[in-house]
Amino acid sequence: MSLFQPTRRRFLQTGAAALGSAAFMNSTALASIDPNSFADRIFHATHFGPFEGVVRDGVLVGLNNMPELDSRPTEMLNYGVLDRTYDDSRINYPMVRKSYLEGWQSGDVKPELRGKEEYVRVDWDTVWSLTAKALLDTATNHGNEAIFSSSYGGWSNAGNFRPNVMQGRLMNLIGGCTNTSGDWSAGASQISLPRIIGDMEVYSAQTAWEVIRDHTEVFVLVGCDPIKNNRIEYTVADHGMDGPWAHIRDSGTKFISINPQRTASDEYLNAEWVQIVPNTDVALFTAMAYHVLENGLEDRAYMERYTVGSDRWIAYLNGEDDGTPKTPAWAAEITGIPAEKIAELAELLATSKTEIAGAWSLQRAQHGEMTHWAIINFAALTGKIGKPGEGVGFSWHYGNGGLPQSGKSTPTGLSQGRNFVTKICPASRITEMLENPGMEFVYNGNTNTYPDVKMIFNAGNNFMSHQQDTNRLIRALEKVETIVSVDVWWTAATRWADIVMPASSTLERDDISVGGTYSNDRVYAMKKVIEPVGESLSDYEIFEGLADKLGQWMQFTEGEDLMYHIEQAYSRSGAAQHTPFEEFWEKGYARQEVPEEARSWVRHGDFYTDPDANPLHTASGKIEMFCEDIASMEIDDCPGMPMWMEKHEYLGNAAEDELHVVSPHPWFRLHSQMDQSQTLRALYKVQGREPVRINAQDAASRGIEDGDLVELYNDRGTVIAGAVVSDDIMPGVVSIYEGAWPSLDSKGRCNSGLVNFLTSTQRSSGLSEATTANTVLCRMRKCEDPDGPNRAYEKPPIIDDMEIAEIDIDLLDLDRVYDITDNLMADMSPGERLYYERCTVCHAPREVTHFTQQQWRGITPSMFPRAGFNDEEAALVMDYLMANASDAP
Repeated sequence: MSLFQPTRRRFLQTGAAALGSAAFMNSTALASIDPNSFADRIFHATHFGPFEGVVRDGVLVGLNNMPELDSRPTEMLNYGVLDRTYDDSRINYPMVRKSYLEGWQSGDVKPELRGKEEYVRVDWDTVWSLTAKALLDTATNHGNEAIFSSSYGGWSNAGNFRPNVMQGRLMNLIGGCTNTSGDWSAGASQISLPRIIGDMEVYSAQTAWEVIRDHTEVFVLVGCDPIKNNRIEYTVADHGMDGPWAHIRDSGTKFISINPQRTASDEYLNAEWVQIVPNTDVALFTAMAYHVLENGLEDRAYMERYTVGSDRWIAYLNGEDDGTPKTPAWAAEITGIPAEKIAELAELLATSKTEIAGAWSLQRAQHGEMTHWAIINFAALTGKIGKPGEGVGFSWHYGNGGLPQSGKSTPTGLSQGRNFVTKICPASRITEMLENPGMEFVYNGNTNTYPDVKMIFNAGNNFMSHQQDTNRLIRALEKVETIVSVDVWWTAATRWADIVMPASSTLERDDISVGGTYSNDRVYAMKKVIEPVGESLSDYEIFEGLADKLGQWMQFTEGEDLMYHIEQAYSRSGAAQHTPFEEFWEKGYARQEVPEEARSWVRHGDFYTDPDANPLHTASGKIEMFCEDIASMEIDDCPGMPMWMEKHEYLGNAAEDELHVVSPHPWFRLHSQMDQSQTLRALYKVQGREPVRINAQDAASRGIEDGDLVELYNDRGTVIAGAVVSDDIMPGVVSIYEGAWPSLDSKGRCNSGLVNFLTSTQRSSGLSEATTANTVLCRMRKCEDPDGPNRAYEKPPIIDDMEIAEIDIDLLDLDRVYDITDNLMADMSPGERLYYERCTVCHAPREVTHFTQQQWRGITPSMFPRAGFNDEEAALVMDYLMANASDAP
């Protein structure tokens, strides 16, 4: 045992008491405004907003809103946080699936019983021991690439010390694992747009809202619903754009919404609703561009100075490639929008100061790379991008896009270290990977092969409610030997696991976060409000205990407790320069000043003002209306310019009784989070099931009335949902929120309404391999035989009193870890170390070879400030990225 490998039992000897030294910091200076009220209120912050938890006799009894920080708290904060804290869906104790516990030595663990079999209550030492053995068995027998992390995304909670970060740190200490690449939210555009406009765009700040208010004449929402989606936040929500949207509306800006259904934003902003067949936006913008050219409304000088490839795209518009001019009449047949309306829109948008907001949902479709690109090309054709109040934006609906940016660094948590496994799985291709070990696939222009996965480790992620074609995923999981899940609640991802570790909610431990993905104008203390429920532990403690089993306690903790790491994270933020940590923690938050010039910031404004001094991070330095880089890959389903390509499933090729399913983000949830809240479910569920919005005409033709249970079905599966009959959705389209918790009935139907039992594993294209969740057809009928109530929120069957023999530690052979770790001690360069310490916990790839040099140049302008790099550090990291990118010489 080396100097760097302390005694294995050190953690368990000291226990969680190591955190006790920070208990004094759990007080708060923020009390009720009423001086006579109960004073035990503790500051905390979540995805759903900041608040003071009101605690009586150790129990959270209520939440006190904080109007100085969040003027419009939602029902998710006021009801959902309290509901889910003590909900029956909590995982109270460590659990192991019965057959796995009985067969862990023999290997006869019966994976086909996952999701059906009861669990056995065990102690923490048992789950840590079994998990450590499974990790080492997999790494030793099959290589670390056979360990797969499904903990992508990081949406589990708002804290810096969230579970996927803790898991990544520990996994990389023992050699790493196969990770996902890309994400679900914007997987197609995050790969294509850096090549087209030099930035991911989908995760980038938007033009300051005051600029929009003062300059924009027409604001176009394409599938975009900012009033709904800005109710939640990747970090801590403050709903800071609600008021500004009203100011923009009241200033006289005209809003137009292009969408198959009328949205909350349409109501709030008095938007004109233009109905469109789902997945046909490329045809619309292509035809509008044709009309602009036909009427001489294009800006040739702008294209000459700021773009490349316009001639190739214009030839396509005119039909020189295929003999079909892309006229409004041509598009009318595809989009369902009358040709006259398409022409009217083209003229209005071309001749007005126009901002176009495209939702991420547009690119969650087959050929999804084409949609945002078509919007960019139309805006470039008409000379909009970079001008005040004009152009394009693909994150107006997220992170309060439009709020001015502080430009300050944010708290950065524990280093992830280096993952020595370079194999990847695109985030939406997990099922395909499990089914096809060794299969070649192309992602982002690089050829890869799928690993042969033997173990899945899932921390704080409900991937079972994300992945498409859930029935197919369930079958694919049967080949996996071990599935471990770390979570607070019995989500689908835990119900299909073998080993379940109960995490405490954020209210039951300390953490730190920020306000505003883009504004970054506040740092928040996520203070412990109550003691952990049951035997749950914080994510830090869970992975600390597992690290101890694996002989990595010192490396994981650096010999310090969590509060030390929180204080260090704060020290790396801009707020630490003016507010001491003790003052910040006592108050609960510290502000980060927004400079006055941020209020006049224009997206791509510097490029427009001086494109020579401020080129885009594309191959040409300009907007690539035709992209030679993409074209040269010769990908059949992703050409080098935005073109209309027919979908494998859409209304244009649907049978007479088929409907198109769209699955937007929920109003009362964050994806699947909050689905177990009984108070919230009472506000929107229909007979306990997920609501599905149906056009009145479609409902009447099937004998369906408002409030009925209905079955949506195709050859992939069947879901039961509750009918909401409406004229605010176009005929032929149904809308059901994504993220419901599944519950299978005796007939194999999802009795809860999880849409992913219907969705297809069809990829977006061979460029991004992204999800096509919104390219789905189904049929619908009234449900005549519901199989009892929805049981998605009940605990699975649990055996509390099974006699379990103590695990003989010698049978685990844990010292094998040192054979692995001894091979990982090669020194990293300074830039490499900085990258893995501070740049791998956001939307950047976790492996440098996943991006080209050009793509790294496109993302680093937003990545480096968040990491708090000075010029010297930024240069070191950039040198490392350029030397190790996928196309490095």
